[in-house]
Amino acid sequence: MRTMESENIIEMLHITKEFPGIIANDDITLQLRRGEIHALLGENGAGKSTLMSVLFGLYQPEKGVIKKNGQEVKINNPNDATALGIGMVHQHFKLIEVFTVLDNIILGAETTKMGFLQKKEARAKVEALSERYGLKVDLDAKVEDITVGMQQRVEILKMLYRDNEILIFDEPTAVLTPQEIDELMATMKEFAKEGKSILFISHKLNEIMAVSDRVTVLRKGKYIGTVDAKDTDKQSLSNMMVGRPVQLEVTKKPASPGEPVLDVKGFCVPARGHKRNAVNEVTFQARAGEILCIAGIDGNGQTELVYGLTGLEKSSGGTVTLCGEDISHASIRQRGGNMSHIPEDRHKHGLVLDFTLEQNMVLQRFNEKRFQTAGFINQGAVREYAEQLIEQYDVRSGQGPITVARSMSGGNQQKAIIAREVDREKPLIVAVQPTRGLDVGAIEYIHSQLVAERDRGRAVLLISLELDEVMSLSDRILVMYEGEIVGELDPKQTTVQELGLYMAGAKRMDMTKKEGEGA
Repeated sequence: MRTMESENIIEMLHITKEFPGIIANDDITLQLRRGEIHALLGENGAGKSTLMSVLFGLYQPEKGVIKKNGQEVKINNPNDATALGIGMVHQHFKLIEVFTVLDNIILGAETTKMGFLQKKEARAKVEALSERYGLKVDLDAKVEDITVGMQQRVEILKMLYRDNEILIFDEPTAVLTPQEIDELMATMKEFAKEGKSILFISHKLNEIMAVSDRVTVLRKGKYIGTVDAKDTDKQSLSNMMVGRPVQLEVTKKPASPGEPVLDVKGFCVPARGHKRNAVNEVTFQARAGEILCIAGIDGNGQTELVYGLTGLEKSSGGTVTLCGEDISHASIRQRGGNMSHIPEDRHKHGLVLDFTLEQNMVLQRFNEKRFQTAGFINQGAVREYAEQLIEQYDVRSGQGPITVARSMSGGNQQKAIIAREVDREKPLIVAVQPTRGLDVGAIEYIHSQLVAERDRGRAVLLISLELDEVMSLSDRILVMYEGEIVGELDPKQTTVQELGLYMAGAKRMDMTKKEGEGA
């Protein structure tokens, strides 16, 4: 029988961390037991990532102490954390895109002999870890050429390579497919069985209930409570997290689809670095007043399809008609005249991270008359508009409209993009993973907004890896597999299992008949 002192491998006692205009962590105490999976739950901006960044040495707290095995420790930087056996997979990965997978894994923990890098030994160790935990990756691929799911595996292997015993996962499933999520959950349980201790930040109540031993809830920087997962349920946790009852199901009336807003015929987009097409002969229509979802396992052409439609990549065949106008060769700005785009990668394509929130809110609109005076940007009008969107969409930031976008939590960055794009009131909304990294309260709001836009007669093209979201939000589902549309399903008449079979390529419809029926 362990003493209480040794039962807790990590204790964070009375941690307070402040940023300009905001107390991110207000007197928080968190205790992690040896060999447990401990979930940290809270709304966007509740202080979860900040608390974990304090533990990992990225931030220094104004008050409070950290103990490991009952002994007080000082963690000045991530190297100190690594020396204490603490590793972290960040929400936004810390990888060097032009380096190979292997180089990223060993960076900072290189094995050398007489000053020379011993890559052979490092490769053997990584391959053994990869095999043992089922984390298959191409060690020679450049990070910029692999999927986000693969990038996450690289981050996990980085931790394992350093023999860390305390593993922090910050929103680890935000970018994963359902299959990858199942694999990660199994891997986490395996880690815990081996005696590793896991801190798991998540918004996804299903995952928390499935994998956690205990759950600590934070709200607006304050500690709300810690509960055993087996003694609670999703509704109770969401109420603790948001402070009010939350609607966990999407409520919407049946769609009344109108004329096609987007008409795609025989559309092809080449794959980077390969001779084949990433999107091959894709044909579909998105109609006014419906939410059409493109579902599929990550890496089956959905990203390239969106890039081709929005102009981020050049297409190599077929036509795209938007509101009756052929935009197959139009510029991004021309396409933007009738299209809102909530992008997959909020950092790369959604925000200018070193601009303020108010500047980001008018990125595509600063040349409108309402935001200009005699050819100059009218700062007062921009600020007033930004304040209105911040309030309407509950975008939380330390300094309101003048907050630098980079300093905001991932969920609030996402809310800012959604506020900007929905408010542009274009006939087509292309929404890629719109609720990625959002808490249940924010998901409830975003879903209701997309349904409201549908009911106002806009076409919503939803690309989502979240099966719950696909099933509950869509009016019609198209499944992509290896760059082609392999099925069209009615969410009211299908099951998650059947959808999964199409996504895995085990089932396929004759889509030429479907097209002939005018679908």
